[in-house]
Amino acid sequence: MHQSTDKKNKIIIYLLFLFILSTTSAKFINDKNKISSSINKINITGLSEKKNLEILKNLNNFLYKNIFVINKDEIKKNLEKHNIIQEFSIKKIYPSTLNIVIKPTKFIARVSNNGQYLVGVNGKLIEDKNNNELLPYIFGEFNSQQFLLFKQNIEKSILSFSNLKTLYFFPSGRWDILTDNDILIKLPQEHMIESLNLSKKLIENDNFKDNKFIDLRVSNHLVVK
Repeated sequence: MHQSTDKKNKIIIYLLFLFILSTTSAKFINDKNKISSSINKINITGLSEKKNLEILKNLNNFLYKNIFVINKDEIKKNLEKHNIIQEFSIKKIYPSTLNIVIKPTKFIARVSNNGQYLVGVNGKLIEDKNNNELLPYIFGEFNSQQFLLFKQNIEKSILSFSNLKTLYFFPSGRWDILTDNDILIKLPQEHMIESLNLSKKLIENDNFKDNKFIDLRVSNHLVVK
């Protein structure tokens, strides 16, 4: 009887030991899987080394999060805070790496009241004290969307944006432009593309080759000097 009791106790102890061992192993495997699927590296390419590091610091809060459940929209919101960025792609490299490739915006103009600020194709202002590109200046407190719309109209016309030296924006929403030949063109608020096309034709017309002033502000009325 005593031997039977000992045998039962041994079996109970053995089963208890197996239970503890299996529970510990399962927890270890689960913890290991969590660690292996946590983001431990973020690679950023496309910008200068300094800018890449700056953006990387802003993304440090995504480190050690589970790569399977990471929200790309949160990363997107963080990246969109940087005006220099035009486009980007985010790729998960399993089990624990994020690759972010950035395409910087191109500079198309310079803000007149502070030469260290440039205007990107995305319409945003970018601070760059070392940029020496030859870019047209913009005068006036312009709205980014209005500027982009104006540039789109120029691109649809036969006048080239690259031939502009200065752009003047007025609170009324109207633009004046100065060409690289120092011809001042005063544009109307409406019929923009037609006015730009007419300006180009007048500039190329030999009868107006000595004129440095074209005023198209009044509909069906042309003033040249």
